[in-house]
Amino acid sequence: MSASLFLIGFLAASEAGAAASVPRGARLDDPVYRIGPEDVLQVSVWNNETMSRTAAVRPDGKISLPLLNDVPAAGLTPVELREDLLRRLASYMPHPEVSVVVTDVRSFKVTVMGQVPRPDRYVLKSAATVMDLLAMAGGFTEFAARSRVVVLRSVGGKNERIPFDYDKVRDGDTGQVNFQVRPGDVVLVP
Repeated sequence: MSASLFLIGFLAASEAGAAASVPRGARLDDPVYRIGPEDVLQVSVWNNETMSRTAAVRPDGKISLPLLNDVPAAGLTPVELREDLLRRLASYMPHPEVSVVVTDVRSFKVTVMGQVPRPDRYVLKSAATVMDLLAMAGGFTEFAARSRVVVLRSVGGKNERIPFDYDKVRDGDTGQVNFQVRPGDVVLVP
């Protein structure tokens, strides 16, 4: 099956399914970075070189640390992971001090499919908008439906279908926002 036929079938299924667009007034941008698989973390335990280390987040979302073994990290903010590590280390040492720093972002992956010159899975190192992703993919082919771009996003196990009208953003229409993409988003250009 060609990519175009797959895309048409996928869009038709999405429109017929339970996927919904974001409710009016809902916030599309999440300013808090959440740790994901393949990210690299520097975990530092003050005054304890044995516990301090660089840890890669495994595909199962966990990191491995001495004494604590496997610790869930994916989906947490660095501050939330720090609090969890403090709680876990409290039974091994009095008044632990921990810092968690994301040293290499590798989990921020977004896919662009459809009528673009360079459809691909893009690894991002910082925040990007839908327009940024479309530019990375080389813009549109001559057959692209610019006003019917869709961003597919998984939220809480449910797929959301967020419409994006490139022409409205380009023309400065306040009815369409050039929102930031999130890890795992799929930008579909029919």
